[in-house]
Amino acid sequence: MKTKTEKIPVFFTIDDKYAPLLGVALRSLIDNADKSRQYKIFIIHQGLSAENRAFLEQMAEEPFEFEFVEMAESLEGIENREENLLRCDYFTATIYYRLFLPDMFPQFDKAVYLDSDIVVPGDISELYDMQLGDNLIAACPDWSIQEVPELVRYVENAVGVNESREYINSGVLVMNMAKMRECKFLEHFLTLLNKWHFKSIAPDQDYLNAICRNRKLFLPEHWDAMPNRNKRPLGNPKLIHYNLFEKPWCYDGVQYEDYFWKIAEKTPFINHLRKFKENYSESQKKHDMESMQFLVRQGGILADAAISFNNISKTEGGIAL
Repeated sequence: MKTKTEKIPVFFTIDDKYAPLLGVALRSLIDNADKSRQYKIFIIHQGLSAENRAFLEQMAEEPFEFEFVEMAESLEGIENREENLLRCDYFTATIYYRLFLPDMFPQFDKAVYLDSDIVVPGDISELYDMQLGDNLIAACPDWSIQEVPELVRYVENAVGVNESREYINSGVLVMNMAKMRECKFLEHFLTLLNKWHFKSIAPDQDYLNAICRNRKLFLPEHWDAMPNRNKRPLGNPKLIHYNLFEKPWCYDGVQYEDYFWKIAEKTPFINHLRKFKENYSESQKKHDMESMQFLVRQGGILADAAISFNNISKTEGGIAL
């Protein structure tokens, strides 16, 4: 049985442009974690500059150990195909790495995976200590889709969740690495990916929802609080995730922006982040708006696709583990 003297593994995957955001995420995580525990932070990176690596390395302090892992340019079995585009927009191998972690790091039975566009006002050890039972993952429902009918129809009709509130966000995960290896999760994922080439909006997230449909634990919302203009902000967020285009380093008036900038002030990246926001152009903002509109349109189209997780599950089975 695991004890509280074990090192808690926390994984991030980034490329160089996300290094400043990771700096903010790490500062918040370090400041608020239980210092009586031990932590191993894995930074899996692609094209990380020597300067940014040095900035991140200097943030390491007891009881946090950092390990930098160079990411391969490509992943075996993952191709740059239309079906594998993030948000139907661009291809990046970084989104798939979380699915490879159980096999890449067999020394761990359990781990936390986090996107880098977050801040952590809570104690990350509490998230790690969640009891998973026979579930493969624990995650929060993705509330950002609830007010968008096309996306609700997409996750229910195409991904095949029972209802949209059961569609999880993959940016914050507690992974049952031992169970994922036991049921050959990675092999199953690659088989589905390369046999069916499902068109999807968020490839890694949609595969996780479909494969783990009956084996996922729903976390309390305060572990993945997302800015949402249609909802009042939570009063006690333990982890804030600036999902989709609600980024305080791009826009003013984003929910939970004060949490971000308070932490950013304590990092060596603060000047870069301020300048980035100052220079965020109207054309970039227009592209964000157009990308969101395209995402919604694609959701409506893919909800009726003949080849979808849900349709194949109904006709042939073999999707969910």
